[in-house]
Amino acid sequence: MPHASSTLPLRLYAKAKSPGVWNPRDFDLTQDILDWQWLNDNERDLVLRLTSMFQAGAETITHELSPLITVIAAEGRREEETYLTTCLADETKHADFFRRLLNEVVRGGIDPSTGKPLDLTRYHTANYRALFYEALPRALRRLRTDASPAAQAQAAVTYHLIGAGVLAETGYHAYLAALEKNGLLPGACKAIHGLQQDEARHVAYGVYLLARLVAADDRLWQAVEAKANELLPLALGIIGDACASYAAPPFGLRRVNFAGDANARFQKRLARLARARGQTLDAIVRATRAVIEQDDV
Repeated sequence: MPHASSTLPLRLYAKAKSPGVWNPRDFDLTQDILDWQWLNDNERDLVLRLTSMFQAGAETITHELSPLITVIAAEGRREEETYLTTCLADETKHADFFRRLLNEVVRGGIDPSTGKPLDLTRYHTANYRALFYEALPRALRRLRTDASPAAQAQAAVTYHLIGAGVLAETGYHAYLAALEKNGLLPGACKAIHGLQQDEARHVAYGVYLLARLVAADDRLWQAVEAKANELLPLALGIIGDACASYAAPPFGLRRVNFAGDANARFQKRLARLARARGQTLDAIVRATRAVIEQDDV
């Protein structure tokens, strides 16, 4: 039997169907291909850096998310299970789009100066590898043998709060600040707006899930806070690695404080989770719904 007071995930599911359904193959990249030819080396490098990290991250989540869906389904939370299937579809869709961007705009990821395939893993710094090669798969795979609320909370912190809430949102902001504000790669920018809405739903569900877990067992708060503070330096480190790679930031981005903005969003969400301690599930649903409506998720 489905759990009570769990209609909020169905609200997210409805939004995932419309306007959340979009086809990565439908975006016109004709102008993007032309624009790419005029980008300088640093500008191309930044686009490749962001694309590589997002494409690899989306593929990782696509391969690793199913244990969370299984655990939620086993608890009889049908509405949450229904919504989580859209997260899996979203991540697959994101990986598909970034692969298309690499194949069609960057022309197969070939380095024009050498004629050899670009090694995009060079953009995967130690911080990136620690989070996406190690922490994220480990947290989600743990759910195969440990379905405890503590394991669920650690998975949600890693995927929803850090992966989506810090890195994905910051990266999409960087894409648009670099490209849309300069009138470049319009097809990619249009897709990024769709990806932003997808990730906003992912974060909203993750905060709801964590708030539900913390409200049900106050002892989980300490574990949630510890895991979040453990992983935040990795996420901010990834942002810092990217910024430090350019003496002169491409696309005139020097005035944008990406790390500061990301940390502010993180702290705001962590504070919301702290307030969930001792609340009823209905109160959590109302609070999360208010955020969804305010952010137009």
